Amino acid sequence: MNRASNLAQTPAVLPPAAIDLDALLAASVERAPFAYFIVPRFVRPQALDAIRADFPAIQHPGSFPLATLSFGPAFAAFMGEIQSPAMAAAVGEKLDMDLGASPTMVTVRGQSRAADGKIHTDSRTKLVTALIYMNDSWESPKGRLRLVRSQTDLNDVIAEVPPEQGTLLVFRNDPNAWHGFEPSRVRAV
Repeated sequence: MNRASNLAQTPAVLPPAAIDLDALLAASVERAPFAYFIVPRFVRPQALDAIRADFPAIQHPGSFPLATLSFGPAFAAFMGEIQSPAMAAAVGEKLDMDLGASPTMVTVRGQSRAADGKIHTDSRTKLVTALIYMNDSWESPKGRLRLVRSQTDLNDVIAEVPPEQGTLLVFRNDPNAWHGFEPSRVRAV
C-alpha cells in the first residue's frame, strides 16, 4: 500500500469546536420587554487563547467589517463557526425566527472610546444582534453592556452583560431593544 492510499483511509481530525452550541440551545430566553438570552462561556475556554492570539490588530475605536481585517487561522475558524448554518439555526430556534435565508454580517471591535455607549437600538435592517466578548476579565463597572427599558435611562436595567470569557449575548432587534453602556475608554479583546 502506498503512502497516498494510507492518507486517504485515515479520517480527517477536525479541531474541536470553539463555540458551545449545546449551551446556546440550553440557555433560557427572556421574552420581555424584548427577546434576549445570555450564554456565559459560549466560547469554549480551551479555544480562547488561540482565538485571542489570532484576533485582528485593531488600532482605532469603532466596529470594523470582518472582510476589512487581517487575522490568524484560529480566529478565522471561529468566524466560520459563528457564520455557520448551525449557528443561524440555533439562534433562530431560540428566538422563534427563520434565519436560514438571512445574511450574517460580522463586525469586530477592539476598543471603545469615551463617546461610545449611548443608549440606542440597532439598524432596522438587522434582525438579530449577537455580541461575543473575548476579554479575560472585566473589573470596571463601566463598559458593561446594559439592556434597558427606555431610550432615556441607562439605569433602568433589564440585564447587564459581563464582557468577559467568551460570553454571548443575543437579542431580537425589536424597536424597543434599547441598549448601551456607561462610557469607558478601554482596549477590549
